[in-house]
Amino acid sequence: MSINAISAARLYSNAQMATRPGPSGATGEGFARYAQDLISTVREGEDTARKAMMGQASLPDLAQAMARSALAVETAVTVRNKVVEAYQEILRMPV
Repeated sequence: MSINAISAARLYSNAQMATRPGPSGATGEGFARYAQDLISTVREGEDTARKAMMGQASLPDLAQAMARSALAVETAVTVRNKVVEAYQEILRMPV
């Protein structure tokens, strides 16, 4: 397989386009929306726990809210770990 300067430049420009962010920063908006959902889920769990301590919420409601909060935090930690792993893999790539 022979690669000349023109084909190398074409391949480079194709790879460069693939690494550009989507229109209007779609990725950033998705992460911002995810973070807001995470915060609201945890706050709902805290509110339900506060109500349960004052006798205004039932035990099943409290258990459900705490399970939802725990799942949201676990998901956030898993996503963070995957992002860190991907970053470390990029750093290990030979240049």
